[in-house]
Amino acid sequence: MKKKTVLIVHAQPEPSSLTCQFQALAMQVLRERGHEVIVSDLYGMRWKAVYDELDFPHRVDSRRLSFVEESGQAYASGRQTADVAHEQQKLLAADAVIVMFPLWWFGMPAILKGWVDRVFAYGFAYGYRREGNRYRYGDGILKGKRALLSVMVGGPAADYSPRGINGPLDQLLFPVMHGTFFFAGMDMLPVHAVYGTGRLTAAGVEEAKSVWRSRVERLFDDEPIPFRRQNGGDYPDLHTLAAAVAPGQTGLMVHVATEAVALAPDGVHRLPDTEQPEGL
Repeated sequence: MKKKTVLIVHAQPEPSSLTCQFQALAMQVLRERGHEVIVSDLYGMRWKAVYDELDFPHRVDSRRLSFVEESGQAYASGRQTADVAHEQQKLLAADAVIVMFPLWWFGMPAILKGWVDRVFAYGFAYGYRREGNRYRYGDGILKGKRALLSVMVGGPAADYSPRGINGPLDQLLFPVMHGTFFFAGMDMLPVHAVYGTGRLTAAGVEEAKSVWRSRVERLFDDEPIPFRRQNGGDYPDLHTLAAAVAPGQTGLMVHVATEAVALAPDGVHRLPDTEQPEGL
């Protein structure tokens, strides 16, 4: 396989956590296969999670803070803060991005959300080429790259099943997969989840790592989720699905072209019951 570059972004402050163990294993597997690995350890970097006026030291309008206007001007003029510009360069250099985090309150940790808020700037991840919404959902500056979420879930798999009390994991993470990475053009791979992390035995951890190793080895082989592309013809006005597409259907999954796709593939580790220290 041709050498690739992979960016690993992870958000977990505890070095002994399963998230960090998975991150170290992913680095090992990728390097064994000859790939270059770049890492953004958000807690280790003490990443500034809050998106505010300090992100724009050279303001266009000092009277009112417009994030779109200031973000676009800072990106276009090369006046972004150094940490943001550096992360954008990592994304541009990567052929694939692995995003690793514990599920906290059914979403990403705040520090990871703050990474997205600040790095996915106007003109970069949205408003690409200054053409508003023309390049989004399958197009854009990150088109052709792959993205994979590795998520540690404290609760049992049953809670996240199609009729589970917490709701299906793929739908809980839809804003991240579809509304963040696919929005910016990336091909989104099915999420890799480990359930019941709070009560995994040593043997369970090793089993989970074995499954994860196989998943990382297939990073450039697995089929991405067939999200409908904005400019592929399904959205003739670039906003709403055509009447002939999935007629009578609504909701998040209508934006996936193949209903049978498994967004949370088999092979994740499950336990029937759990305490929930690493994730909800």
